Order: sequence, then structure tokens, then C-alpha cells
Amino acid sequence: MESAREGFPAAAVAAVLKPSAGLPEESLQVRGYDFDRGLDHRALLQSYLTTGFQATSFGQAVQEINRMIAAKLEPLGEEEETRADLNPCRRQPSGCTIFLGFTSNLISSGIRETIRYLVQHNMVDVLVTTAGGVEEDLIKCLAPTYVGEFSLRGKELRQSGINSQEGAQLGARTPGFCPW
Repeated sequence: MESAREGFPAAAVAAVLKPSAGLPEESLQVRGYDFDRGLDHRALLQSYLTTGFQATSFGQAVQEINRMIAAKLEPLGEEEETRADLNPCRRQPSGCTIFLGFTSNLISSGIRETIRYLVQHNMVDVLVTTAGGVEEDLIKCLAPTYVGEFSLRGKELRQSGINSQEGAQLGARTPGFCPW
């Protein structure tokens, strides 16, 4: 290391070649999925924990969802069994109430179908959204939405009779027909 320091300003050497402090023992090494081992969807999702950046946050979300599912499947204790049932939907009581919150742009996208599936199959208990989420759902019921580009200019699209939703999604409609 001494030979690497020769001829360089001391301040630069001190800043760049500074010894690293030890990392906490629980630190995970960044490593992606090894596709040479074949495709195992469960292992692929688990590998996101160590992929880094947003994949790690996604991996943590997968872990949290799995914890919620496990809690929902656990049998209720005696005290919980005797509590007053105020649920108007007559769902089977469970040890976990799952809230799903989302913004309107998720309804404009293909995530709408995932949300519908989760609700239809009682995988969430409570939906939390904005009035825009309800509005976007009504718009998608009236006509399909198409994938667009952020770089397209809203003014030019509107002059062509195309409505822009969130910039990335385009509501291309029958010419001259604007249902909202």
C-alpha cells in the first residue's frame, strides 16, 4: 500500500485510501439471482433481499407480505374468538387485518387487475385510496388505456383527442369521443 501512496498528495491519499470500518455482522452481501441454477420463482423473489437498490426494498416487502399471510392463517386465541364481531361482510375473523393503500396512478396501470384479484379473493380487508383512484377506475371501465411515453407532449396529445394519464399512460379513445 505504501508504494501506491508515493507521489500523491497526502490529503488525497487520506480521503481515498482511508481504511474501512468494520460492517455490522448482520450485513448482507449484495448478490443477484443465479439463473444458471434454473428458474425457481420463490428463490428469485427471496434473492431480491440481496440484489440491492429498489430490489432490496421489494424483497423486504415480500417478507412483510409473507408475515401478514402467516398471521392471517394463525388460529385465533380464546380472547379473540369471543370479541364482538362488528364486520358487516361476515368474513372469517383472523389475527391480522390487511390494509391496502394505493394512489390513482396504480389504477391507470396494469396493477388495477392485481388489486381486483386481491379484493375478489379476500386477500385484503380494507382498501384505502383517493377520489382519483375511484375516478381512474371509472375511466378504465369506459375505455381501454394504452402504454405511452413520458416524453409525449400533453398539449399535442389533447389536440389529437388523446387524454394523458400520469404521463406514462395514454387514454387513447375513439376519435371525437371523450367520456369524461
